Amino acid sequence: MLLRLEARPEASRRMRYLSPVIAVVLTLLGSLILFAALGKNPIESFKVFFFNPVHDLYGMSELLLKATPLMLIGVGLAVGYRANVWNIGAEGQFILGAISATGVALHYQHVASVWLLPAMVVAGAIGGALWAAIPAFLRTRFRANEILVTLMLVYIAQFFGSWLVHGPWKNPEGFNFPQTKMFADSALLPLLIEGTRLNTAFLMALTALGVGYVFLERSFYGYQMQVAGQADAAARYAGYSAQRTIWIGLLAGGAMAGVAGMSEVAGPMGQLTESISSGYGFAAIIVAFVGRLNPIGICFASLLMALLFLGGEQAQQFINLPSSISKVFQGMLLFFLLASDLFISYRLRFDGAATWRKFIWKTT
Repeated sequence: MLLRLEARPEASRRMRYLSPVIAVVLTLLGSLILFAALGKNPIESFKVFFFNPVHDLYGMSELLLKATPLMLIGVGLAVGYRANVWNIGAEGQFILGAISATGVALHYQHVASVWLLPAMVVAGAIGGALWAAIPAFLRTRFRANEILVTLMLVYIAQFFGSWLVHGPWKNPEGFNFPQTKMFADSALLPLLIEGTRLNTAFLMALTALGVGYVFLERSFYGYQMQVAGQADAAARYAGYSAQRTIWIGLLAGGAMAGVAGMSEVAGPMGQLTESISSGYGFAAIIVAFVGRLNPIGICFASLLMALLFLGGEQAQQFINLPSSISKVFQGMLLFFLLASDLFISYRLRFDGAATWRKFIWKTT
């Protein structure tokens, strides 16, 4: 073959930071090809998808609103992923956090207290963490694969939430829609900008990114997580606890996903509905890897992923494409990222001389 993959003497640090940029550029170029294949004007469709959502203040606020749960979940997942603890079920933990926060809001719906919102945040974090504790226990006690367990628990969480809004928590005045009562004002997050839906959950997300940066980049436990992920044998030799690493990784991801669920029901939704499962938990997996498991990178990757969500809505409204096209772009982004990551440890070599030698040998 004219081209072959050759292992690098050491992993390329340059490609580690360039590969997300390459993946984003290839995704944008791929979008033009996809729009053309769907019979749409590529340039006009590109403008509708990527520029229309953020052309004014309200659009920018919606971008930050969509990015908020992605930031929260992404930084939580990064803690576990640094140690090769693969939490794929953040979507389920997001739902349990939303359910737990809703339980507090409904129970105290006639109580106007400044402590209600903090209690809902704590309840959301506990709900998500407890859901993540199930795979943590099964992994450390029975060596069960956390990928399968966390993923299967997503469907249980979805059915549990559906049962609640169709059954005991169903709003009797909701015209038979599967939803709870609207939250009281004291259970809703305050708005940051009047006339928009952006609320204080965005500040919570920025705080979480800051705390996550200190933990992952500046703390001893963060260093342990990184060593456990990069060299498991070295971590064991140093006396780092593998079980503690698993528990920290899964509980951190679950707690942050739960807080994200709380921010959704106490923010733009104002109630728990059957459609609370919005795909944030799965999209945040891509966010974590595009952001290189670094809180700063996760911040920018969350904004990009939020733009894809908003672009899907714009595509449905203006160019008659299904909103699910945003998931196609998410898949393209992940595919190009994985392809680009190949060049962190490998490089392409032109092997023309060897090819010609083989050709001459076969013809003679």
